[in-house]
Amino acid sequence: MPSWLEAGLWGLLGGSALLIGAAIAGAVQLPQRLIAAVMAIGSGVLISAVAFDLMDDAFARGGLGATAAGFVGGAALYTFGNVWLSRRGARHRKRSGTESTETQPHASEGGGGAIALGALLDGIPESIVIGISLIGGTGVSTTVVAAVFLSNIPEGLSSAAGMKKAGRSTAYIFGVWTAIAVASGLSALLGNLLLADASADLVAVITAVAAGAILAMLVDTMIPEATENTHEYTGLIAVAGFLAAFWLSKVG
Repeated sequence: MPSWLEAGLWGLLGGSALLIGAAIAGAVQLPQRLIAAVMAIGSGVLISAVAFDLMDDAFARGGLGATAAGFVGGAALYTFGNVWLSRRGARHRKRSGTESTETQPHASEGGGGAIALGALLDGIPESIVIGISLIGGTGVSTTVVAAVFLSNIPEGLSSAAGMKKAGRSTAYIFGVWTAIAVASGLSALLGNLLLADASADLVAVITAVAAGAILAMLVDTMIPEATENTHEYTGLIAVAGFLAAFWLSKVG
């Protein structure tokens, strides 16, 4: 199987976790504390992936200068994009809150496009990293795929719950997450295909850009959701997710 096709399938797998989360939210009414706890686990998993996979790989390929520049640049790009989308209705796209007026804009307010674009903004850096990890024939990074998959389940669950309370239809919710899952697969595919012959410095910069964007996303969106209802235990739960991903990176 060509590596670009394999990358696309791994990216699609990571994105499909959004649909799993949305399906859970549609089937059962989960306690908000449980949703927040799962989000905390996903946050810990992604922090570990950023620290021990993405940044290490970027540094090994391009050194400190390229890694630092990409890392800060990725965080800045994500932040500015997130601010722009937040002002258009996507601020609480990962929230499941008790009242729709405090979480998602109502279906009639036209915030659906911003929510979809926000989810795309969150998912693209992760998927590109999956594609990059297959360059060179070393095999996909199981830690990164696991991190993306585990973090996407609570995102799909939490955001779908919030959209449902805001009056959005089941067709709309699953349509959004299906589109994002497909986009995740395409991002991984293109990341592998377009960067297959790129220089080590360029791959390092792009990997670090993705790492910076992921960390900024965690602090801006996932961690606030995690602390919403599990404030006393968020740190401990996140540590458990971090440790699990760290262990996977060492034995994988």
